[in-house]
Amino acid sequence: MKILIIEDEVKLGKYLKQGLDESGFNVDLVDNGIDGLHQTTEMDYDLVLLDVMLPGMSGWDILKRLRLKPKYLPVIMLTARDDVADRVQGLELGADDYMSKPFSFCELLARIHNQLRDKGSTHSAILTIGDLEFNRLKRKVKRDGGSIDLTAKEFALLEFLLTRQGQVLSKSQIASHVWDINFDSDTNIIEVAIKRLRNKIDQGFSSLLIHTVRGMGYVLELRS
Repeated sequence: MKILIIEDEVKLGKYLKQGLDESGFNVDLVDNGIDGLHQTTEMDYDLVLLDVMLPGMSGWDILKRLRLKPKYLPVIMLTARDDVADRVQGLELGADDYMSKPFSFCELLARIHNQLRDKGSTHSAILTIGDLEFNRLKRKVKRDGGSIDLTAKEFALLEFLLTRQGQVLSKSQIASHVWDINFDSDTNIIEVAIKRLRNKIDQGFSSLLIHTVRGMGYVLELRS
C-alpha cells in the first residue's frame, strides 16, 4: 500500500518513512504543502500523513482541497499542538484521525492499519480472488488453503494487482506504484517480477489469475 508523508521536520519525516518502509508500505515523503498537494494529484495513494504547520500551504488548506476531490483519501493529521480546538477543526474539515507530537510509532502504525481496514473493499484487511486469500495486516498469502511465501516486492505487486482486479495495468503503472520509478523500456524488471509471481501463485493450479494483455500490460482476474 502507498502512503504519502507531508512533514517539514526533516528528522521526523525520515524516521516515519524508514519505519513505514520496514513495515511493508511504499512511502513517499515531501517537506512542504505545495509539493504535498501536487503529489496527491499526480500519484495514487492509500493514505496521507499530514502535518498541520507546513511551508507553502498549511495542512488545513491541503485537507480542504483533498475533500473536494471525488475519490476519498484517508488522512491522519500530525501536529505539535495538543489543543482541543485544533482537533475539532481537523475533524470538521474531514480528517480521519489526529495525532499530537510526540507520539508512539506503534500507535501510529495501529491507527494507519485501522484506517486502511475501514475504508471500503480496496482498503480492507483481507483481499480475495477465487481461492486466493491475501491478508494485508498479517502479510500472508494463501491459495486453496496452502501458504505462499512472497518477497516484499512480490507482496506489493500482488496487492497492487488485487486492488485493481479486472483492470489492465501497464508496465508504467506497475513500475510507478510498486517500484516508485519511471518505466524504462530497456529494462525487463516488470516481466521478471510478473513471471516469478506467476510461478508462485498460478503454477500447479488449473485456473490462472495473472494474464498478459498483449501490447497493453497485465490483468488479475478469474477466468472460467
